[in-house]
Amino acid sequence: MADCVLALGFEKMERGSLKGHYNDRTNPLDQHMNVMMEKRGLEQVPFAPQMFGNAGREHMEKYGTTKEHFARIAHKNHKHSVNNPYSQFRDEYTLDDILKSRSVFEPLTMLQCCPTSDGAAAAVLVSEAFVKKHHLESQAVEILGMSMATDLPQALQGSMIAMVGGDMVRKAADEVYKQAGLTPKDAQVVELHDCFSCNELVTYEALGLCGPGEAGKLIEKGDNTYGGKWVSLLSLPLRLLHSHTHSYVHIGGKPFWWSYFQGASFGCYRSGSMR
Repeated sequence: MADCVLALGFEKMERGSLKGHYNDRTNPLDQHMNVMMEKRGLEQVPFAPQMFGNAGREHMEKYGTTKEHFARIAHKNHKHSVNNPYSQFRDEYTLDDILKSRSVFEPLTMLQCCPTSDGAAAAVLVSEAFVKKHHLESQAVEILGMSMATDLPQALQGSMIAMVGGDMVRKAADEVYKQAGLTPKDAQVVELHDCFSCNELVTYEALGLCGPGEAGKLIEKGDNTYGGKWVSLLSLPLRLLHSHTHSYVHIGGKPFWWSYFQGASFGCYRSGSMR
């Protein structure tokens, strides 16, 4: 096996909302859409905000979550983007601006939805022997555990939160916590996929940052930003989705770093000090 490799990927997107292109095969989301239509109906709105918006509606109905909770997530994300030179948009908005921006699909408003843009990422992967040979211990990020999960049966049993990946994320995260011998309390930075504010909120709970139905309280206490328990940033490499593009989900810490890719794969890393 190689001691040093470069892994890279890119995606060329079309303008506007995500949509299907192929009519000669079954859409990968076919069953998910059927579940949503049976439970919630279908509106003349792009499918992605409907899926995640319906997960947000379910959370509101079950736990009393409010529109303001979701809007606070977007407010935090746009605020973070101001200090990130790589963000596609670096505009700060008030909470009122976000709540009053154009409605996309209740409870989502335009400023709670990520824009579409092209993207690319690369990582240099090396063996531990390579790190030591080249004295890179102080720079290396050590992979302590990784897991990949796909949809569980619950995704097609009627819950909108499960349909958008809540149980899948929980499974992958739990496996990595076990591998690494760590818990969410060990993390200090959360780098988390946020195509829509509703997704970020339900993922807080799926990753174990709080219990079911407690994400609203986490947001109210400011535990997802500077001064709280975690700083929740968006997508590798710290490009904020609400101000940048549709990308990945990640969790990080000091000295530990967790990474969750919407899919879902999840990894735990130790940064800056390999043993």
